[in-house]
Amino acid sequence: MSTSADPQKLLDTDPVDTTTDDDPTKRPPLVLGLDFHGVTETVCRVVEQPPPKGWYVAFALSLLALGGLGIMIGYLFWEGVGIWGNNNPVGWGFPIVNFVFWIGIGHAGTLISAILFLFRQDWRTAINRFAEAMTIFAVVCALLFPGIHVGRVWVAYWMLPVPNQMSMWPNFRSPLLWDVFAVSTYGTVSFLFWFMGMVPDLATIRDRATSKIRRFIYGVLSMGWRGSMRNWFHYEKAYLLLAALATPLVLSVHSIVSFDFAVSILPGWHTTIFPPYFVAGAVFSGFAMVQMLMLIAREVFHLKRIVTLRHIENMNKIMLVTGSIVGYAYMIEFFIAWYGGNPYEGFTFINRAFGPYAWAYWTMITCNVVFPQLFWSKRMRTSLLVSFIVSVTTNIGMWFERFVIVMTSLHRDFLPASWGYFTPTIWDFVGLIGSFGLFFTLFLLFLKFGPMIAISEVKNVMPEADPHHHPSAPEQPAATGGGEAVAAARQEG
Repeated sequence: MSTSADPQKLLDTDPVDTTTDDDPTKRPPLVLGLDFHGVTETVCRVVEQPPPKGWYVAFALSLLALGGLGIMIGYLFWEGVGIWGNNNPVGWGFPIVNFVFWIGIGHAGTLISAILFLFRQDWRTAINRFAEAMTIFAVVCALLFPGIHVGRVWVAYWMLPVPNQMSMWPNFRSPLLWDVFAVSTYGTVSFLFWFMGMVPDLATIRDRATSKIRRFIYGVLSMGWRGSMRNWFHYEKAYLLLAALATPLVLSVHSIVSFDFAVSILPGWHTTIFPPYFVAGAVFSGFAMVQMLMLIAREVFHLKRIVTLRHIENMNKIMLVTGSIVGYAYMIEFFIAWYGGNPYEGFTFINRAFGPYAWAYWTMITCNVVFPQLFWSKRMRTSLLVSFIVSVTTNIGMWFERFVIVMTSLHRDFLPASWGYFTPTIWDFVGLIGSFGLFFTLFLLFLKFGPMIAISEVKNVMPEADPHHHPSAPEQPAATGGGEAVAAARQEG
């Protein structure tokens, strides 16, 4: 192998991706044309080198949106919730819609990391770090809204089960309090799962650091990791236990969030289908967000040798399944309303489809049910453009789903005399856009300073990890050439 190869050009070249070929005699590779050292170089150079110009543009826009969120919260504290479009009877507006939306976004992280890990799905290793980070940042965005939508934010601590000077305890029968426990537990376990999974990779960045400051920071974060057998033994046991602990949370957290609506007696909310319906929708929207972020990062940071078309196709298959489940739930809601014989329930669903908010309902149907059906075609599942468009429209549709659930049941209740219409104000939109600013600010910082790909896990599923692996002579250059050339070029440099 020539030692004059440029490592940057070598790793930036697009591989010939045949991972989606339907050949039952061959198992498609999970990594294209890289050895262990090539994987390390591909991931670590994102942290070690200046980011592309697009990263600075995206970070500036995210900070701008985040600043708008800060201004909105400050004005809210000063003026009150009257700055929003909330009214009677629509007492819940954008804050609850945004809260449920962001909690749903965070579900894909635990599903990809924990459940697919327990089922030994090796293809998850290239995308699980994206999903785990996205979970943490989505939970941060979600936790913001219960604290500010209550009106009197200075007594938000009443939601916490702590003694106070009035000897008053929270109402444990309130589903809003259940949210506090569920989301905080989910966030804590997800953070531990995410951080512990990064420890070996943080140690890799520490060992490659060229400055004392970086070596110190990553040394603290890697918690003394040395890669010994004892380290790996305890790491793998703890990772398995956390995965088993996090798995029930995927079902429980959004089920509890659905109880905010299901335990009420309002038409359109008081139904037992909400827990599984909310969980399927959460996984659907979460996978769509992971797909959208992964496709952008794959192109910008040249990760095509690690995130292959096979990963993208598998993600699209899951989106097709969960999108079909969500569409089935939409139909079952109408069937339950008809079969139950409750005139108020029937009116609510007819009003959703043909009332004042019909525009939002049919936007939801188009984005969540119609567009994902494109993925029945293998050509569409493996198209990067189609995958990106469907992932974006899915997130739009899932936000509108929460909007439809909240608004259509509240704006027309049992008494026609109390009917109204919710019209969002500019501050509602500032809060919505600002929550995306908070999310993308945190996510972009993670992309720059953290290992966006699980280096150790990707290596663990490569053929070279098998001690009995002996590549044939013709395959040797394609399998290991990238890493050898990079290593030789680094030694020359």
